[in-house]
Amino acid sequence: MMDKLVAEFPAQLEEALQIGTAAKIRPHNQPIYKAHAAGLGGSGIGANFVQSFIRSECSIPYTVSKGYTTPSHVDQHTLAIASSYSGNTEETLASFQEYLASGAKVVVIASGGKLIEAAKEHDLDYIQLPSGKPSPRACLGYSLVQQLFIFNKLGFIGDTLIQQVADSAKQLAAQQSAIQEEANSVAKALQGTLPIIYATDRISPVAIRFRQQLNENSKMLCWHHILPEMNHNELVGWKFGIPNSAVVYLRNEDDLHRNQVRIGINQEIIRPLTGKILEIHSQGKSLLGRSMYLVHLVDWVSVYLAELNEVDASEIEVIDYLKGELAKV
Repeated sequence: MMDKLVAEFPAQLEEALQIGTAAKIRPHNQPIYKAHAAGLGGSGIGANFVQSFIRSECSIPYTVSKGYTTPSHVDQHTLAIASSYSGNTEETLASFQEYLASGAKVVVIASGGKLIEAAKEHDLDYIQLPSGKPSPRACLGYSLVQQLFIFNKLGFIGDTLIQQVADSAKQLAAQQSAIQEEANSVAKALQGTLPIIYATDRISPVAIRFRQQLNENSKMLCWHHILPEMNHNELVGWKFGIPNSAVVYLRNEDDLHRNQVRIGINQEIIRPLTGKILEIHSQGKSLLGRSMYLVHLVDWVSVYLAELNEVDASEIEVIDYLKGELAKV
C-alpha cells in the first residue's frame, strides 16, 4: 500500500496544482502583516517546507505551531492556516478555535471532517483535498502546494514557486526508477543501524521528513540535526562514538560554501566514531525542486527499510491506541 502511495507522489503534485488553481481565496478585511500555520505530523510538515521556500520572497513572516495553542501574535492582521488531512486532528481543531477568536484571515486545508464543517459554518475559505487516502503522511504534496497557492492568491508570492512544483513533478516522474534504485541501496546500508540525519538549515524540513518517515514507515528510532547549529553542541556529544550508527548527510550542491566546508570537517571528526557515513545528493534547478527530489528519495528509503525490517509501512497501531485513550478522557 505505502509503496503505491509513494510512487504516486509526482502525480499528486500535478493534481495538487489543479486543486490550487481552482481554489477561491478571498482578500481579508484587514491588512495582513504575518502568517501562521497549525498542523501536525504528515499534515503539518508541508508548512515547514513552505516556510523554507517562501522566506526569500515573502514580505511577511510565517510561523508554524505543532500543538494545541497559537502564539499571542495571531490577531486580525494574521493569515492563519489550519491544515489537517482528516480535518479531525485534535490539536489543530484547538488552534482553529483560537484562530476564530483572534479575527485572523482563516483558511482551512482538509479532506473533510470537523474543520471543513466549521469552515462552511463560519463562511471561511477552505481548500478541500481528495478524501480516502489512508495515510496523511502520504499527502504532503497536497498540503504543501495548497499553502503556496494561498500565499500566491493573496499576493505575497509570485508564480515562480508554483511553476517549480510543476517542473518538479515532471522531473520526479522521469527519474522515478533511478530514485528507487538509489533508495534501495541506501535502505540496505541503513538496515540494523541507528540513523542520524544531518542537513543544512536550508533543507531542514527534508531532514525532519526523513526522520518522520523512518519512524512511521520503517518503525525505526533515529534523530536529526542541522548545520551549522549542530557544530555548536551535538558535535561534542560524539566524543565516545556510537558504533551501530549510520550518519546520513543530505547534500545540495549549492549549499553555502562555509557549510560545505563544515560538513567536510564534521565527517573527518565523526568517521572514526560511527559505523558508516552516507551522503545523499539532491538533483534539481531550485531549492523546491531539490527538496522534492530528496523527499521522494527518502520516502522510498523508508518503504524499502520497512520491507527489510519485515514490518507493514502503513501500520500505526500505537498512534491509533494513543488517540483512542485520549478520546476516553
